[in-house]
Amino acid sequence: MPPAAIYLDHNATAPILPEVADAVRAAALRYPGNPASQHDAGRQARRALEQARIRIGEILGARTTGMDADQLIFTSGGTESNNLALRGLGQPPVPPGGRAPTHATSSLMHADPLAEPGTAIGAAARVIISAIEHPSISRAAESLALPIPARAGGFIPPVLQTLGVDAAGVIRLDQLESLITPTTPLASIMLASNETGVLQPVAEAAAICRRHGVLLHTDATQAVGKAPVDFTALGVDALTATAHKFHGPLGIGILLIRHGVQLAPALHGGFQQAALRPGTESVALAVGMQTALELWQREADARRERMTMLRERLEQTILAGWRDAVVIGGQSPRLPHTSNIALVGLNRQALVMALDLAGVACSSGSACASGSSEPSPTLLAMGLPEEQISSSVRLSLGATTTLAEIDEAVRRILNVCNNLRRVG
Repeated sequence: MPPAAIYLDHNATAPILPEVADAVRAAALRYPGNPASQHDAGRQARRALEQARIRIGEILGARTTGMDADQLIFTSGGTESNNLALRGLGQPPVPPGGRAPTHATSSLMHADPLAEPGTAIGAAARVIISAIEHPSISRAAESLALPIPARAGGFIPPVLQTLGVDAAGVIRLDQLESLITPTTPLASIMLASNETGVLQPVAEAAAICRRHGVLLHTDATQAVGKAPVDFTALGVDALTATAHKFHGPLGIGILLIRHGVQLAPALHGGFQQAALRPGTESVALAVGMQTALELWQREADARRERMTMLRERLEQTILAGWRDAVVIGGQSPRLPHTSNIALVGLNRQALVMALDLAGVACSSGSACASGSSEPSPTLLAMGLPEEQISSSVRLSLGATTTLAEIDEAVRRILNVCNNLRRVG
């Protein structure tokens, strides 16, 4: 008989809670209509959808009423939200007639003062991202570096600038201001690392960006539902979250946009959500996301305290049992549920596979890149020794993780480590 599975990969997906699954099923049965339809079934679905939109916004600290209300856009998840933010905030379309926007925060195309009015730019725009971003940010930002018309008929690609991090995994705020130029429209800095759990000084970064008229987006995918997140207090212009990271349903995420910030759509063909994200919205998934966030809100303090205790027990017992173990980012403020541990002397991929056979589910980094044999860009950016980078695994806890599971997981982890050392 295989050992009972212990799931320590909640940063990839936190399994849906029974209460959330029940809410999704109930909403799917109760609201069969299309929320865009004008008949009664459609109106009922629309009311449930808008109630979920408002409630999610409230929990995340957005302004949900009044003339200055922020905008919450439902998407299919974090990757879509991040791409919509990077492309929609960083590269709005040129209006009809070819007149390029000239405000530094509105487009990757900027006016050349020597050009005729309305002609395209003569200076490359500069988008800033941190060196530890999720692939759905870094690759979306790279895709922005496409040629755009220049005054002389040539092409000037936007410049992607990378904000470094220190050895503790924290962004270099002292570098941010020096990267901003008059042609910087947008920066994107994650709220908490999906690999190390290290919290980032996003509010401070937002203040710097605001002084220079630069929009700031934050990928809060790993922070929402694990740590307090207040959109208004952060001072950012856009924020990404996705339900399946905090025990909600797969297939739904959000992009929060500050009031007054202009966003260009990535999709076309419908009027839903002010035509910024057309397509029929899923009422059931929106209700599921709302339910998962409400459960977190009710249990937030207890969850954080319990997961912090479990993470510390996990790390301390592994450190005691494996002399060369290192907790990466352990000296920085972190999310309560994430632990990145280098088991120096072992190969991370062999370790993850051996742990899977032993019934412990974990990963060697982002789920979107965990199948790659390439070293983690996050750990490389921290300047860690190769022996730590090549031996690190990510262990992430959830609301359902128990003390007994942690103790048994540590026993299996140390047993696997000793076996791999003997084989090696």
